[in-house]
Amino acid sequence: MSSESQRKSTNSSQNNTNINTTLIPSPPSSPVLHSSSAPPTLFESFKIIFLSSWINVLLIFVPLGYIAFGLKWSNTSVFVINFLAIIPLAKLLGFATEDISLRVGQTIGGLLNATFGNAVELIVSIIALKEGQIRVVQASILGSIISNLLLVLGMCFVAGGFYHKEQKFNMTAAQTSSSLMALACIGLIIPAAFISSVETPEIVQTGSDHTSELLNLSHGTAIVLLIIYILYLLFQLKTHTHLYQDEGVIEDDEQPQLTLIVSFLLLAAVTVAVAFSAEYLVGSIEGIVETSGLSKTFVGLILLPIVGNAAEHVTAVTVAMKNKMDLAINVAAGSSMQIALFVSPLLVILGWIIGQQMTLFFRTFETIVLFISVLITNYLIQDGESNWLEGAMLLATYVIIALAFFFYPNHNE
Repeated sequence: MSSESQRKSTNSSQNNTNINTTLIPSPPSSPVLHSSSAPPTLFESFKIIFLSSWINVLLIFVPLGYIAFGLKWSNTSVFVINFLAIIPLAKLLGFATEDISLRVGQTIGGLLNATFGNAVELIVSIIALKEGQIRVVQASILGSIISNLLLVLGMCFVAGGFYHKEQKFNMTAAQTSSSLMALACIGLIIPAAFISSVETPEIVQTGSDHTSELLNLSHGTAIVLLIIYILYLLFQLKTHTHLYQDEGVIEDDEQPQLTLIVSFLLLAAVTVAVAFSAEYLVGSIEGIVETSGLSKTFVGLILLPIVGNAAEHVTAVTVAMKNKMDLAINVAAGSSMQIALFVSPLLVILGWIIGQQMTLFFRTFETIVLFISVLITNYLIQDGESNWLEGAMLLATYVIIALAFFFYPNHNE
């Protein structure tokens, strides 16, 4: 027994020695706080930025767009070159925002994504609004909503369904976004119904002008929609975060690639570059309409959303193929909801401030198109599952709408 006790005592002392060895702190020369890799140099940061996506090849069109405008090339050349220039800028904007979000946490990161997620559409619309092109602004808003709901979401369902027979997603979170989209749709339908009701033949003959009433209705509705958007952010980021935990989950090994200062500088530089490219793009729309015969509605509703949503298209389809449908739904439906509840009412209020008569009144045809888009999307996501056939339905709806607006006559504008 004594030998056994001695053996146990020896083992115990060895274990204690190992434990003590493990607990010995690192020498001062290598503190734990400095165990991470050194931050990238300026050259390495530029290398990371330019190699972040193959879309960055199109950055060559950014200076070409400025040259085309300065040398007064044709409107078609200016439009096409700046159209291609904004696509990689939108991707870089998303890259900078995501890199900052990895550093500042989920709450502030969510606010950054909400603010800069649709920055390109907002910048293009503000410039068009400043120049008084209300039809382009309204068509761009409507086009961004429809593009995300039908084109992006449809491509996600088709691409994901090609690799996976059926895909499931967070039904509660998806239905919340679709319900908010229905509310935004109501905010656009009511002004159209208002005008249809007050502009009867008898009232038109009297020469009554209801512009002031429509403006007041739009301003009030815009304020209500902005309040709902703020409440949604509170719901998503504070009170009901558990409903969105599966959305936007980052990989365990995903770390910020840039320093915080470089990320903010990239965000500022890209925003300025987008502003110039968007100004030249919007300035050439009039010439495009005159030379090509396309309507302003088609340019704003089909072409411009492709620019602003190009990066989101790639991101959503990529994550859908990886069976991360919660993130794909959040990118597609969430972006539409942000346009409807944040960008659209914000533009109405900005028009109110700068003296432009920007309203939430859309033509009857456009309002019906929006209603149909929201309706079919709500039907397809209410079961929390998706397949490639549902994606084909969304894409078919988008093609029909695009054809309708392609033949939309200019004289009705």
